[in-house]
Amino acid sequence: MVTGYEFGWELNLLGYWQLRLNGQPQEVGSRQQRLITALALLGSRSRAFLADLLWPDSPESQAAGNLRASVFRISHQLPHLMQASPGSLALNPDVAVDVDRVRGLMREIEVRGDSSSMPMDAIDSLRTADLLPGWYEDWVIFEQERLHQQRLDTLETLARRSLARGDISSAKDAAAAAIAMEPLRESAHLLLVRSHLAEGNQASATRVYHELRNRLRLELGISPGHAFTQLLHVDTSFSWPAPASRSGAQARGAPSRLEG
Repeated sequence: MVTGYEFGWELNLLGYWQLRLNGQPQEVGSRQQRLITALALLGSRSRAFLADLLWPDSPESQAAGNLRASVFRISHQLPHLMQASPGSLALNPDVAVDVDRVRGLMREIEVRGDSSSMPMDAIDSLRTADLLPGWYEDWVIFEQERLHQQRLDTLETLARRSLARGDISSAKDAAAAAIAMEPLRESAHLLLVRSHLAEGNQASATRVYHELRNRLRLELGISPGHAFTQLLHVDTSFSWPAPASRSGAQARGAPSRLEG
């Protein structure tokens, strides 16, 4: 019996959509992409559920027909990628899906309780794992947001555990990665502030606070929580000046990077 593993199916959903067979990209129609994606993200589902999910604005009979046509094309053009029964559909469990690897990494981090032996690229893997940018269907957006929040929570878990065991560099990296994903997330900024303070860098910690404070006031009209002021004992009336633009600096006579 030929399995999905022997066929070497790999599905990429992070950053961009791509299906590969033994390392070779495959041509896949948009309807088939959507069905394959739904099965990869949601697991085995009934045909009725999938028809309604993928063609919500179509009559039931038309949606069911669209699903049958997509299943036929996948079964004939992409053998052993999908498991089809009269009532449900699923991906072959041997298909390698990059989202599953990220989900597995997050579960491992949560279960272990000790992040000291995590892969070296764990933080970068979590930071860059954007699910299907440019896909705007409601069910995809829901999965995008869910994965986004899970990644943020895991990065903060890594930052807290690293800070607790004295690995300040990893704590700062994890907190900064969370901030890059969610620039207004106060909990991530607080972890970065605590990391700087653990190194004795009061000025760096205070700058992180003021940058967050200015951004929150500008975009949301609010101020950071009291946890920051309790840590830093900062003057809440002070704001760091906005950095000068490149053109403005040059207009005042500042040297260009290209100048000797």
